[in-house]
Amino acid sequence: MARGKSGRVVIEIDPKLKRQLYATLEYKQETMKEWFVKEAEGLIYGAKQLSLFETPDDQPSAKHDDGSDK
Repeated sequence: MARGKSGRVVIEIDPKLKRQLYATLEYKQETMKEWFVKEAEGLIYGAKQLSLFETPDDQPSAKHDDGSDK
């Protein structure tokens, strides 16, 4: 897939999904750009970011519904 140096992101999706997405964003009074940037920043900078002072081994382990570490 080609990657240009511009700030544009171009993807092809199913037309039905596109209509539903735009309708949902319109209902939420949010633009596609606002939504995409928010989601992209959440993916990049979200909760998965590790502390500078902790190693992955220091991070708390995820517990399952039954409380085990499975």
